[in-house]
Amino acid sequence: MNMSREIRIVVTTPITEGSVQKIKAVDERISVEQVSQLVYAEKKGGPADDEKLTLSLRRAEVLYGWIHQFPRNLLERASGLKWMQVMSAGVDRLSDKILQSPIQIVTTSGLHGAPMGEVVLEMMLMFAKDAAACMQMKQTKQWKRYSPKLLKGQTVGILGLGNIGREVARLCKAFGMEVVGLHRSAGAGDSFPAVDRVYGRQQLDRLLGESDFVVLALPLTPETRAMIGERELRAMKPDACLINVARGAIVDEAALIRALEEKWIAGAGLDVFIQEPLPPESRFYDLPGVIFSPHISGEMPDYEARATEIFCQNLKRYIAGEPFLHEVDKAKGY
Repeated sequence: MNMSREIRIVVTTPITEGSVQKIKAVDERISVEQVSQLVYAEKKGGPADDEKLTLSLRRAEVLYGWIHQFPRNLLERASGLKWMQVMSAGVDRLSDKILQSPIQIVTTSGLHGAPMGEVVLEMMLMFAKDAAACMQMKQTKQWKRYSPKLLKGQTVGILGLGNIGREVARLCKAFGMEVVGLHRSAGAGDSFPAVDRVYGRQQLDRLLGESDFVVLALPLTPETRAMIGERELRAMKPDACLINVARGAIVDEAALIRALEEKWIAGAGLDVFIQEPLPPESRFYDLPGVIFSPHISGEMPDYEARATEIFCQNLKRYIAGEPFLHEVDKAKGY
């Protein structure tokens, strides 16, 4: 690429000055413009054609930030945009217009395996050891001994064997569990580290029927939307638990609530929901078989620094004319 010109980067998410300087240090021709305050003002009801924000976007070659903090009418206002680095692993919240545009989209995939894997294990252990009963006993000042279950020897079925799914598999195998996985394009003889058996999409019912825990770790795409509905929930064991750290819309929530109420399955560990924040009237708050967290499974204290490090690696690749790390395959949607 022609490096005699300035590379204009527009950052739509608040980041530290340290992160800004790290980005600038990649190359002396890089300029960084923070527009997060302008985006925030616009989302609060400011004019969609704010002149200062529109001018910044028009000059942008690269965009960096969280998808939910991207400005309105991005394609129309950022006519010179070449690529965008999103701070998340998923891109299901991007508009179809952006996904169908020539703009290259790059994610921070690979960053979330450790924190999300730990949340999955946390939920599995809470179910196996009945942590909810212990918390209830503490609140009511009771002492009732019981026999907790072991994870060792149980089977976990992981839907999606990307970075997150593979880390979940590794952790589960360390606990002595049998690990089976579903992979979109699995073929005969395919294998993954720590996964005992790999099934293709057509073998979903088999995976569900033999799993004590079913973990959703796959992206939200037209193919996976409402993938887990009544038929799939009825295919699970009555004493099995569903754990979702992917996207809420992968599950038919009405069917899941019915499955929990009517005991088709034993429980659900949910980090994601179709509507977020979860509204106060949601049945998920009251169902005793539900463990939930407020969409934090991918979070970690130094997330921004780690995401910016990936961005800087991709900036170096962009300048050198090399392929990006974690570029989205627009045909697949991830």
